[in-house]
Amino acid sequence: MRGFKGIFLLSVGLFLNINSVFAQLKIEQWNRFELKLPNNSDKNSFSDNLLSATFTHKDTSITVSGFYDGNNQYIVRFMPDKTGIWKYSTKSAFTPLNNKKGEFECIKASANNHGIVRVSQTYHFKYADSTAYFPLGTTAYAWTHMADDVQEQTLKSLQNSGFNKIRMCVFPKNYELVKEEPTIYPYAVKEIKKDAKGNEVKIWDFSQFNPAFFQHLEKRIDDLQALGIEADLIVFHPYDKGRWGFDEMPMEANLNYIKYLVARLASFRNIWWSLANEYDFVKSKTDKDWETLIKAVVKADPYHHLCSIHGSTAKYFNYQMPEITHTSIQDGAPVLNWGGAAIVRSIYPKPIIFDEVGYEGNLKSRWGRYSGEEMNHMVWMGLLGGTYVTHGESYMFKDHRDTIFWAKGGQFKGNSWKRAALARQILSETGPLEMADVSRDFKTATNGKGTYLIYFGKEMLEEWIFDLPHKNASSERPKPGTKYKVDIIDTWDMSITKVNTTFEASEANDYRIADKSNRKIRLPLKPYIALRITQTNPD
Repeated sequence: MRGFKGIFLLSVGLFLNINSVFAQLKIEQWNRFELKLPNNSDKNSFSDNLLSATFTHKDTSITVSGFYDGNNQYIVRFMPDKTGIWKYSTKSAFTPLNNKKGEFECIKASANNHGIVRVSQTYHFKYADSTAYFPLGTTAYAWTHMADDVQEQTLKSLQNSGFNKIRMCVFPKNYELVKEEPTIYPYAVKEIKKDAKGNEVKIWDFSQFNPAFFQHLEKRIDDLQALGIEADLIVFHPYDKGRWGFDEMPMEANLNYIKYLVARLASFRNIWWSLANEYDFVKSKTDKDWETLIKAVVKADPYHHLCSIHGSTAKYFNYQMPEITHTSIQDGAPVLNWGGAAIVRSIYPKPIIFDEVGYEGNLKSRWGRYSGEEMNHMVWMGLLGGTYVTHGESYMFKDHRDTIFWAKGGQFKGNSWKRAALARQILSETGPLEMADVSRDFKTATNGKGTYLIYFGKEMLEEWIFDLPHKNASSERPKPGTKYKVDIIDTWDMSITKVNTTFEASEANDYRIADKSNRKIRLPLKPYIALRITQTNPD
């Protein structure tokens, strides 16, 4: 595997002939413990999930499913979340796999290991170690199905960006602009037939997985983890149209696939589950089917990774469903109109991610021809409303064989990707945001702790007279005499300029606060300017 920068991935590849493993191993918190066990069987080792293991730590007990990895080898993986001694015992109908026991020591996580991402403060996220996480992600649906050199270039591009999440598919993609045939497939071939035109058509055995396919996917997910990037993994999608048939598998095969996928990947700390991309375009599944599949993923995952589902334009799933941890919405309207993102946020008491609002690019389709400035503007409009927006890029200079990043990864060709690092920096310094006066002031957000963010969007202003809403969301309102400093943030040119003026709040007047001396500052007469107003004196 590629360099892991301190990731401690330990496999216990022991061919056991006894029932206990006495060697004590050290596994870093939130990393993977892996137990490999050999067994010969004439059963369908993929469909008959005949191995599990129970891990215990003091008063904690977690049971995880094992899986068959081919070549007469079974694997159990476990992600410990508590330091100290963990003991385990296997259970299987196969005698050689049953009642294998051992233990390992879980040691404290290293500096770059923050653990799994969880929901925090209803609308936001944090890692398991309580470090705040702000999703500034991008999209490359089929990057793991491209040629090896393109995959390596994708990782290099991501390493040089500020992104910390990527939306990506498990299955390959067949689309107007994505026609590459993958070199490996998720299932074994049952037979090959000829269609009416004489082309070969593969008939899959949906009961027989191809371990090499999933091993490759795991390698790439670990590569992303080494870069500090979450893999927002799309389990199903409609971009098949009969080419492979992975979008029209029977429900039994879908559920078996979910069990196998989750058994393999749940121990990866940087996994998010996205049940589908544009779920409503998968005509073989109903909303009830999707609810069944969502519940199956959540039930199979002992660590309860983040889980959502994505629809087509302005198609909103039942995000109130308790198994769904956050929204994954395709809709540009909320971030193209002032206050729109905050309205969506008020509907769902969960983190709001607009995972598709359009792409910077030059395609004929309207969704793929935003300028870099417009893409960056939509990201900031989302942040202002206390929500998050996923980036995308879709430049095509020749034909569909181009490595269009939106689907294939490769090298960024636009400009908006460079701005992600600044947005993450601002969020890390201010903390989670929400609109200060949500029904009246659509341009001012607050962290509730004395810092405000004002974003002017496409307006070009020469000056700004100190003016804040008296409302501070649900937090305590500022008092007269409170002093503030101001930074001018150029979100496009990526600069932060400190203003050498201290402002002092007056008494509130009609829900607004002015400076006692009506002081103002000069602005650069450019679009995409933001102001960060920070309280300087304690309450």
